[in-house]
Amino acid sequence: MNTALNDTLRRLYALRRFGLRPGLETMQALLERLGHPERACAAIHIAGTNGKGSVAAMLDAVLRAAGMRVGLYTSPHLVRFNERIQVNGVAIADDALAALFAGLEPHLTAVAKEMGREATFFEVTTALAFQHFANARVPLVVLETGLGGRLDATNLVTPLTAVITRIGLDHMQYLGTTLEAIAGEKAGIIKAGRPVVLGAMPEAARDVVAAAAQRAGARLVESCAVATVRRVAETWEGQKVALSTLEQDYGTVSVPLLGRHQLENLATVLATLETLVAAGLPPVATGALRKGLAAVRWSGRMQVLETEPPTILDGAHNPDAAHALGVALHDLLKERPVGLVLGMCADKDARGFLRSLNLPVRRVWAAPLSHSRGLPPGDLAALVRERGWPVEAAHGLSGALAAARAWALAQGGAVVICGSLFLAGDVLALREGCGDVEQTN
Repeated sequence: MNTALNDTLRRLYALRRFGLRPGLETMQALLERLGHPERACAAIHIAGTNGKGSVAAMLDAVLRAAGMRVGLYTSPHLVRFNERIQVNGVAIADDALAALFAGLEPHLTAVAKEMGREATFFEVTTALAFQHFANARVPLVVLETGLGGRLDATNLVTPLTAVITRIGLDHMQYLGTTLEAIAGEKAGIIKAGRPVVLGAMPEAARDVVAAAAQRAGARLVESCAVATVRRVAETWEGQKVALSTLEQDYGTVSVPLLGRHQLENLATVLATLETLVAAGLPPVATGALRKGLAAVRWSGRMQVLETEPPTILDGAHNPDAAHALGVALHDLLKERPVGLVLGMCADKDARGFLRSLNLPVRRVWAAPLSHSRGLPPGDLAALVRERGWPVEAAHGLSGALAAARAWALAQGGAVVICGSLFLAGDVLALREGCGDVEQTN
């Protein structure tokens, strides 16, 4: 990592001290000083509790395969900050990131004086992304919200279409303690007269989003009514699925993303692609769809690290995601015994996560996170004991991984690593021998 980027990242990560401050006024002021780069590109704006990253990755891959030049903004990163901001599948270069941040800093100082508060880490990151996309003159951006929607820093775009994936209970300290409240925050990305594509979700959440769409005069496109996705086969390499919509039969395609939950995400992708045609984009040919889906990669989500013993890495960190992970792993592992390497943030519903993780767990290693929000292994181990699983509080991640692997080889079992995207990033950084100057954020 070059010196300029190292210094840039240290200053960027220092912005964490300002925490999460919902509201759009500071972001609006910053973008105004920058000449509104968010207006330079058309956007597909995606919110949701679970699945929004997978939907973003699939849309990006398919649209690029169709010959479009596409920007992609996601969070968090797993190993390197640059992952968050991509153009045509290529992460922002170190030098470009350092130069963008240097150009942004005078505006940050001016905005802090004007607004009476500093911009947060996510606001600055989002501004960097908008500026990079504007500089690269990409015509279309796939834009994932960070937290919520209504007051998210990304919510200053007027998108071609909004997309809302499955909604569940997460980030309740910021978004509300009920599905209805959280759905109301996610629905905040809906814009007047612009369509919204709705993924599968609980009826209570669906009703809130539908009501918000009606108030905004936004056409509601429910993916389950538009698209049909049926699994044909699944192996460690991915899934073969039969895809069709009311408009077209795409036949059987291959996608390397594992798990039944990806079938509903695929339906959301198909519904979005057809909605984009109504918004003026050219239709995606079947060949491009096949090529894009076959090429999609989304690290840390049902990622197979090894097949002997089977070792699966997943960033699931809330009860709904734990349930989906359990279903997906049952399909692959059947009743094979599981050794669980678990790491979680202190602000997550660890008890709810563990209750929802329906797996034949025989041994657990509670691992530390490099992130400051990590739940200490001893505290996590105590919660695991409540679940009735044998557990060991590990002193380090590498030791936990080695112990779980040895156990799985001896027992004919599988290793499952989950509980946090931060843990997923730590594992990948450990395997790759690289990472940023600070832990993932």
